Amino acid sequence: MAVIRLTKEFSFEAAHALDGYDGPCREIHGHSYRLFVTVKGTPQADDADPKCGMVMDFGVLKRIVNEEIVSRFDHALVLRGSAGNDSLRGVLAARFGNIVTVPYQPTCENMLDDFARRIRARLPEGVTLWSLRLHETATSFAEWFAEDNR
Repeated sequence: MAVIRLTKEFSFEAAHALDGYDGPCREIHGHSYRLFVTVKGTPQADDADPKCGMVMDFGVLKRIVNEEIVSRFDHALVLRGSAGNDSLRGVLAARFGNIVTVPYQPTCENMLDDFARRIRARLPEGVTLWSLRLHETATSFAEWFAEDNR
């Protein structure tokens, strides 16, 4: 049976600030993120299986990505969890509820690395994460490929 890649697109709105950055992205600003998740596998060959012919049910992939990424980051303010940000997080948390603290600078590149770890851990047996593409704007994106991250 052939090896097939499936891709599903997701979108979410989020704001972030790059702590200590020397450009305008040090300020709180938002993006309309578009995330493309591609998995790879061999379609189920058992005629008795209701998933026969599928690498993975798109609904299962949707559930995994929604639980691990979209529901966590959508309409959130994403900040690096460094000691220097404690007072800022405290002020913002008093007014806003969805502040996500991450152990890294919340760049598109670092977010992809985080997303890859989260998604990989939840994929069914026989299905592997092939690639991720995260658009921060309509013309700017970062990509993660499994072959580069073994």
